Amino acid sequence: MPGKVEPERRLSKAADAVMLLDHAGVKGKSDRYRRKEVIFGQGSPSDTLFYLAEGSLKLAIASKQGKEAVIAILPEGSFFGEGCLAGQTVHVATAIALADCSVLAFKKKQVLATIRKDPDFAEFFIAYLVQRNARIEEDLVDQLFNSSEKRLARVLLLLAQFGKDEVADVIPVTHETLARMIGTTRPRVSFFMKKFRRLGLIDYEKGLRIHPSLLTMVLRD
Repeated sequence: MPGKVEPERRLSKAADAVMLLDHAGVKGKSDRYRRKEVIFGQGSPSDTLFYLAEGSLKLAIASKQGKEAVIAILPEGSFFGEGCLAGQTVHVATAIALADCSVLAFKKKQVLATIRKDPDFAEFFIAYLVQRNARIEEDLVDQLFNSSEKRLARVLLLLAQFGKDEVADVIPVTHETLARMIGTTRPRVSFFMKKFRRLGLIDYEKGLRIHPSLLTMVLRD
């Protein structure tokens, strides 16, 4: 049956969902974006679900006064722009490539049709969105109750996808972006990054790498 995943290949990651879309005849349009290139802008029409096949990107919101806040940094293997599936007509954030990216674009109508027809895909996508909302709630609690040092440590661990590898791949993110993510200043971030490096929690040998030992900063009272 088209689009059906065998029991031993149940959906466990976004790439599996992309595979199901392909099996259902929903072909994503492939585009490449260079570092710092805008994939979509805040306020632009929202009628497409995107999948980040390669690279990393940031989602940023700008106020009318021009102040910017980074609300998320997404790694390879992430969906974004999913608000269109819930009736969002314009993008509430700007998506900007942090490194050279390969992106697949799926039309909203085709994705919604697959959700209605394919229970495996629907189940995965509901779980995916619930997890994304849970992450947003955790971020809010982090902003309200934790120090900027702990917020920075948590963001770095999330960017490194803590738990996958002993030492994460290089993370292409600036101190300015980190500051906008945790609601502090760039000099403050630089101060903490130097401290983390001195303690051996991160290193810059071939770019920014995060060590699992950084978790101690998050767990510390």
